[in-house]
Amino acid sequence: MKQNSPLFYMLWSAAIILCVVISLFAFFFSACTRQTPTEKGFQVEAEAPEEDGGEDQTETDENAGAVVSDISGTARLGETPDAGHAYLDKFVFLGDSTTYGIGYYYEQGFTDLCPPSQVWTPESGTLTLSYYNIATVVYPATGEELTIAEAAARARPEYLLITLGVNGVSFMDEEWFTRDYAALIDLIKEASPDTKIILNSIYPVAASYKWLNDINNDKIRAANTWIEKLAETASVRYLNSFECLVGPDGNLPEEAQNGDGIHLNGESFTKVMEYIRTHQYPE
Repeated sequence: MKQNSPLFYMLWSAAIILCVVISLFAFFFSACTRQTPTEKGFQVEAEAPEEDGGEDQTETDENAGAVVSDISGTARLGETPDAGHAYLDKFVFLGDSTTYGIGYYYEQGFTDLCPPSQVWTPESGTLTLSYYNIATVVYPATGEELTIAEAAARARPEYLLITLGVNGVSFMDEEWFTRDYAALIDLIKEASPDTKIILNSIYPVAASYKWLNDINNDKIRAANTWIEKLAETASVRYLNSFECLVGPDGNLPEEAQNGDGIHLNGESFTKVMEYIRTHQYPE
C-alpha cells in the first residue's frame, strides 16, 4: 500500500485546525449578537425603544424632583366646597371602557354627568396603558381616531382627567406601569402645556367580577398608590375617587356596577362626578 506523504498530513492537519478556528469564531460571534428576550415576555411597544434607557429616566426623575415642591409634597386633591357643574364643563375625560359610561349614561338621562363630547375613549373600548403611544381615541368633534397626543394638541382642554391602568394591573409591575404612565403624561404636556392633568384612581371591582385572579382590589389598591406617587413626581394632581365607590367589605358594591362586576352604573358615575366637584383643582 502506498503511504501518504508528509506534505499530505501537513495539509490535512492545517485544514482541521482551520475548521476548528472558524467554528470557534462563529460560536463567539453568535453569542455576542444574540437578542435578549422582550421585557416581561411581552411584545415590544412600537416606536418607543428609548423608554428602556436609563439616561432618559434620570432626566425625568431630576425634573420630577423640582416639581414636588410646587405641590407641597402631595398631589392628592382634598375636599373643597362643591364647584358645581360649571366646573365639570371644563373637563375632558380620557380612559378605557370604565370611562365610556360617563357619556353613555348621560344620554340615558343621568344629566349630572357629562356628554359624550367630553369623553375620549377608543372605538374598541379598550385602552391598555402599555400602548399609550400608539393607542387611538375617538375625537368627538369629528369622529376621527387620533392618538392621545394628537387629540390633546387639537383640543387643548382646560382639565384632563385620566382614568387608566385597570387592564395593566393584570400584567404590569410598578416600574413598568409607572414608566409608561409617566411617558404618557409627558406626551400630553408637550401637546398641550396649559392643560391641568388629573390622574384618577382606578375604580374598585365587585366581588362578582369573573376575572378576580387577574384584576382584583388588592392589585388596584397597589396600582393606585403608584399613580399617586407618579402624580407627585410629575407635577400633576391625583383624585382618589376609589374611596367614594368602595364598600365596607373592600369591594365595589354589587348595586353599584352594571352587571359585569367591573363597570360602573349611572348612579355610581354620578357619585364620581360629585366627588370631582367637591375635590376641586386648586387655582
